[in-house]
Amino acid sequence: MKNSTGQAAQYFDAMDSALRGLDTFLGDANSPLYKHPLIGRVVVAYVERLQQTFACWRNRIGFTETFRISRAESGFPVFQNVLELDNDRKTAEKRLAALASGDELRREMVDFILRQRAFPKALQSRMAERSYLETIQKGDVFIPFILPETIRVSVNAKTRRPYYVVHWGVFDGSQSLPMVYMATIEDSSAELNEMLVLPSGKMNPKITIPLPVEGLLNPDLAHRFDEFAEKNSAYSLTPVTIAGNLDKDFEELHPKQLRRFVLGPFYSAGVTEHNDRVSDILSKVRKADNAWMLTWTVQEVVATSERAAKRGLWRSTPARQEFHIETSDLEATRQGVSFYEKHALVPHDAYQALFADGDADAIFRDYKVHVISGNHITSGV
Repeated sequence: MKNSTGQAAQYFDAMDSALRGLDTFLGDANSPLYKHPLIGRVVVAYVERLQQTFACWRNRIGFTETFRISRAESGFPVFQNVLELDNDRKTAEKRLAALASGDELRREMVDFILRQRAFPKALQSRMAERSYLETIQKGDVFIPFILPETIRVSVNAKTRRPYYVVHWGVFDGSQSLPMVYMATIEDSSAELNEMLVLPSGKMNPKITIPLPVEGLLNPDLAHRFDEFAEKNSAYSLTPVTIAGNLDKDFEELHPKQLRRFVLGPFYSAGVTEHNDRVSDILSKVRKADNAWMLTWTVQEVVATSERAAKRGLWRSTPARQEFHIETSDLEATRQGVSFYEKHALVPHDAYQALFADGDADAIFRDYKVHVISGNHITSGV
């Protein structure tokens, strides 16, 4: 996708509209995406990272020749763009110091126009680079791996173990898909249990934990958990595989629930090519900002029981989780999940075009559809 054409601007405008729409959808406390507001708040933070990231990329195409997206697969930028952004984030301060200030560049641009009676392309490129680097420094961006964070600590009254709600983010390199993970994990570490849990099985009120906490709350396992999350978050791994690996790799950690939010594919008229029929219909939408469709999948695996630990003279086995897979649903079995939901967010104009062509039912057969018009979203159409 060359920045010399209007295609890049069209793509970024469409993605901006889609992410703003998703942010609006998640900001609604009655959103059908989640049954608890904590989930929505977590995903909103990652959507904001994506918005910041695309703002950076929009500036970046002002001084680069091309910008590659996964046209036939996810509709998101290819992984190389994410790696370059992460590297630029680390060197932004040094590069900015070597560039003229924004005011200096603007003065040079005005002087060039007056003297040469031409457009200062080279100066414009340097200004775009400065804007790009400044945007990176303003806030968080979506990098290949976003470290885990603990956002809730409580106690399971039945098992008398403390449990954490932890989340982390990954931009999958093979599929070019941004993903968000959330896990509810019980901790049977003896020292932590003595500190956090009263004999009654309730949380010790004398312990104050300022949330969120970077990484896993348990300091003895935090670094290992970071490494585990980075190595076990690929899209190619099913949620039940990831939960099972966590259960096996950590004797003291007991995953009770794992959710994965897979953002994408994203469809944009005249840019993406992963569904010819959808692309053809979207191309008929009058306003380019509304010629898009954003989909996502929510996957969840839950532990329904736990095999108790066995201690013996010659052999011991730790506690192990029994995860539920909905085998009556072939798609749930394929995905390795207890439950899943597929969602689609589409502008009103685009939905009307799909409906007018008689393809809405076929395209949205397996999706929960949310139609956006301005700041208003109608779900379940």
